[in-house]
Amino acid sequence: MKKVFDVIIIGTGISGLSNAIYLKEMGMDTLVITKNDEISESNTYYAQGGIIAKKEDDTASSLSKDILNAGCYYNNLSAVKHFSETGPGLVFDFLIDKIGVNFSKDENNKIDYTEEAAHSNRRIVHYEDHTGDKIIEDLIAYAKKIGVSILNSHTAIDLITNNHHSKDCQELYKKREVMGVYVLNNLESTVDTILANYVIIASGGAGNLYQHTTNPASATGDGVSMAYRAGADIINSEFIQFHPTSLFHRDIKRFLISESLRGEGAKLINHKGEEFMQNYSHLKELAPRDVVARAMYEEMSKSGEEYMFLDISHNYKGKVPVEERFSHIFRTCQKGGIDIRTEPIPVVPAAHYFCGGIKVDLNGRTSLKNLYAIGEVSCTGLHGANRLASTSLLEGLVWARNAAEHIKGNFQQMKVSRLNNIPDWDSPEFREEFDPLLIKQDFQAIKLTMWNYAGIIRTKKGLDRAKSDLNYYSHRIMKFYREAKLNKSIIELRNAIITASIIVDSAMHNSKSLGCHFVK
Repeated sequence: MKKVFDVIIIGTGISGLSNAIYLKEMGMDTLVITKNDEISESNTYYAQGGIIAKKEDDTASSLSKDILNAGCYYNNLSAVKHFSETGPGLVFDFLIDKIGVNFSKDENNKIDYTEEAAHSNRRIVHYEDHTGDKIIEDLIAYAKKIGVSILNSHTAIDLITNNHHSKDCQELYKKREVMGVYVLNNLESTVDTILANYVIIASGGAGNLYQHTTNPASATGDGVSMAYRAGADIINSEFIQFHPTSLFHRDIKRFLISESLRGEGAKLINHKGEEFMQNYSHLKELAPRDVVARAMYEEMSKSGEEYMFLDISHNYKGKVPVEERFSHIFRTCQKGGIDIRTEPIPVVPAAHYFCGGIKVDLNGRTSLKNLYAIGEVSCTGLHGANRLASTSLLEGLVWARNAAEHIKGNFQQMKVSRLNNIPDWDSPEFREEFDPLLIKQDFQAIKLTMWNYAGIIRTKKGLDRAKSDLNYYSHRIMKFYREAKLNKSIIELRNAIITASIIVDSAMHNSKSLGCHFVK
């Protein structure tokens, strides 16, 4: 009999690691897996701006109002209420007091709160301008200290379900349940059958389906694709948030220029040095992200330029020197020959956050028994049609706690006899090895299709073209997947084409422009 874990967690961002810590301290036998070689590699690691935290002059109702305004009131009201009332305090209770995250302080040695677009209060705490990697490093250190089991370089292939995988035909007549995961050992090219009473998907987003993105290369829509194939409900997939400002540079890719620069006074300007946001919103640079991203897109289209500029050199209103307050951005731009103290930064909009995902309730439960989803891969409904800045890290933390508490309070052990009927992965002896360039070429085709036809501004004709092109790629990629020797890249490619198709289908079925889904 194979070992059966209480819980398997797929992903090592803030939601996955926080969930593992909660479960471990509740006495649960938990395994965390990540496809990446580095445990820290995740969307969380690259988060610059910060995380919403409790503040004396702020209220839950004020935060709720800001979230609803940004989300175009398409939000799940119960999720917004729960998040606003219980979330901000967790930053102190969990991240600061338990994990020991040392957020930046002001001149009085008190927690420094910063401002971001569409917030009515300076309620965001940060660690300079690289909050995410600070949180992840501290979470990893704490997880290791308490003995959380983490497997890196292991790629989840498929969720194991009773209906689809069990050798017992009687399972066909039962409600679908998730019973574990088939996992590829990237280094040894072997597939492990890992069984569990519960599986939690915390695999992050899908930004790498687009040509321009702030996400790491690993954000290929894996969790959504896996859950969809298993039969879980996926919702709000048309809502892809584009960050207005990623660095436009020949040699530096995927680098976010944090919204907190605009919160500290930075202005968007065109190639003539003219400000333009006043033409699109009375909030100017602090308008919601979808508004700013479309403004950037329109300005680029009108001028024929590939990028615009973000200028903090003449507008910075912070008390700490700009090279200290935004040290990460300062150093990265400096490597690219740009001094943000004296010159504007070339920027372009980029795919940033997946507001849709696997449908879950307030406890992170999906529509499939024993399957939970937390973090960006899930759709709690908190974000509605457009995410408010700095909500995502806290959402991951809140639902990590909720899922852990729900599993602990409702834990049910599967019968050993049922688990014994799950077969090992069937891997044919002879499989073809494909040139990595073919995989890269297919991935690039997906990215261009999504950027051109399912990006910041969409049209019916463009979405029709995207669907047609993706259908063509899908046929070839699925044939390729069935014939190829399994590796991480091929699994990611299959996940990418499935998730891209889900996004386009959702966009086609929603003809109304709302939030970050804009149809011309």
